[in-house]
Amino acid sequence: MRTPLVAANWKMNGSREFAEGFFTALDLEDSGAEVVICPPFPYLSLVADRVANRAIALGAQNLSHEAAGAYTGEVSAAMLRDVETRYVIVGHSERRSLYGESSELVASKFVAAQESGLVPILCVGETLQEREEGWALDAIAAQLQAVLDRVVADDLKRAVVAYEPVWAIGTGRTATPEQAQEVHGFIRERLGSAGDAVRILYGGSVKSGNATALFSQADIDGALVGGASLDAEEFGKICRAAAQ
Repeated sequence: MRTPLVAANWKMNGSREFAEGFFTALDLEDSGAEVVICPPFPYLSLVADRVANRAIALGAQNLSHEAAGAYTGEVSAAMLRDVETRYVIVGHSERRSLYGESSELVASKFVAAQESGLVPILCVGETLQEREEGWALDAIAAQLQAVLDRVVADDLKRAVVAYEPVWAIGTGRTATPEQAQEVHGFIRERLGSAGDAVRILYGGSVKSGNATALFSQADIDGALVGGASLDAEEFGKICRAAAQ
């Protein structure tokens, strides 16, 4: 049985005041899901302090594939570990589209994260054009393959995969539970012998109103939550839905 996981991606939002208020308001009672909060880099230490005595893990939104050196503005896996980070998102669609990160670079970040003891949350997903033209699964297979070429099954078991249809992120549009399940099942099959052990999350305008229907699907093990994670009450409801 895979433990449900719900991760909050605050993206470039928040402040010290916001973070303080969020954890004061967050109610995870009756939630059996593992919960991860991924704040912007400046607030990692603050969030680490707030989750230290709660059943919440700290995550980061990105990392460098380099271990150290003259890379101004970058943050290494070791630095993230140094501030008690456990998870890190790699390959988010916004990193791929806005910053030109290739699947090969994402794979290097995946490896760097694991080498430092972090658990990567590998994001994969298709654009609207790829879905409409019937190439959705091919696009996802290519993104996965870049990582599969670099790791072995035991490495995959120490990772999380998040399916994010690019056309559903921040748009208010959500893949139907059936559409999401089709892709999740495909991803699990592509992961081979590690598939049954890997938690696969759905990301794309997840809200408390659609969470239960999504989580009822056999291969959806939780969610990577964007905008809805900025509302502590709403995020708490999503976490509770994942554990039902």
